[in-house]
Amino acid sequence: MSVRSLPPFDPTDPLGIDDLLAPEDLAVRTTVRQWAADRVLPHIADWYERGELPGIRELSRELGSMGALGMTLKGYGCAGASAVQYGLACLELEAADSGVRSLVSVQGSLAMYAIHRFGSEEQKQRWLPGMAAGETIGCFGLTEPDHGSDPAGMRTYAKRDGADWVLTGRKMWITNGSVAGVAVVWARTDDGIRGFVVPTDAPGFAAPEIKHKWSLRASVTSELVLDEVRLPADAVLPGATGLRGPLSCLSHARYGIVWGSMGAARAAFESALEYSRTREQFGRPIGGFQLTQAKLADMAVELHKGILLAHHLGQRMDAGTLRPEQVSFGKLNNVREAIDICRTARTVLGANGISLEYPVMRHATNLESVLTYEGTVEMHQLVLGKALTGLDAFR
Repeated sequence: MSVRSLPPFDPTDPLGIDDLLAPEDLAVRTTVRQWAADRVLPHIADWYERGELPGIRELSRELGSMGALGMTLKGYGCAGASAVQYGLACLELEAADSGVRSLVSVQGSLAMYAIHRFGSEEQKQRWLPGMAAGETIGCFGLTEPDHGSDPAGMRTYAKRDGADWVLTGRKMWITNGSVAGVAVVWARTDDGIRGFVVPTDAPGFAAPEIKHKWSLRASVTSELVLDEVRLPADAVLPGATGLRGPLSCLSHARYGIVWGSMGAARAAFESALEYSRTREQFGRPIGGFQLTQAKLADMAVELHKGILLAHHLGQRMDAGTLRPEQVSFGKLNNVREAIDICRTARTVLGANGISLEYPVMRHATNLESVLTYEGTVEMHQLVLGKALTGLDAFR
């Protein structure tokens, strides 16, 4: 009986997860990875240090030409890609920087997804083709200065005035807000919470950019101010009433974070691994010492477990069986482990770990935002706690 030879061990894919990917999946990953290497990585340290994302409109158009915006949506110029392919794109984008992945997530999984799923045919025809091409940037207004984890308490209000709607309120921590051409804004009405498609050139709409951030610095973050913004009757999203609408959008975006956070973790791990092979102390590379190898092994285990979890959730999304509780499972685990990987990688690099010549500290600080946006650790723990026990600890 012949003995089948095993493939060689691949340090970049120790579990052989690539064997689960179709050629089309690998092609998407390669395309996005190369784009990030060409267009983001040579500049990202400088952008981060300056606290800006210059050329965001050009980057948006390039992402649109790759089919990365509204990637899983069908029709209206969208790529109609699989959830796994979208996840791989998020991983590669966040391996460059969380801010770039956030641009794509908010555009496709929040603003475009809301219009695609809940909008009228006229709204879809008007907005989605330009957004898919990256010609129009979108934002998503749910979080308010005093209401983050409890969106049901929002104060932004839309009232009827004849056939029109008049919106008044404020939204906070809105990615893409200052560069958006359209905002999906959620507001209280006499009939419950509704979503509105708001052109950002509407009188009374303003989006001042938020400065002095120490995380997601290469990202446009804004406040939205709505001062009696008058909209026609057909500005409301007809398919969404109540919180179920915006929460379903968040679930879709959180799925991208499950993958994206592993991209940040991978970049930190690879930096630590390479450093351990070349940095010498006591006459030999530090990667030859047991304690450093223990760190590298632990980081690799959590990194690839997280990627395997993301792939599993992607397959469930493609099959139409992914539950919101499972997305919470992935977001809670993967972001938490990604931060731990970055912190451990920083210790391998020693003092060099805080330098922007290496990506580790930049990813670590970005992940501090990713940890709490689109659902804090505590909220996802409570989602899982309710699912496990059948008891609601929210109320």
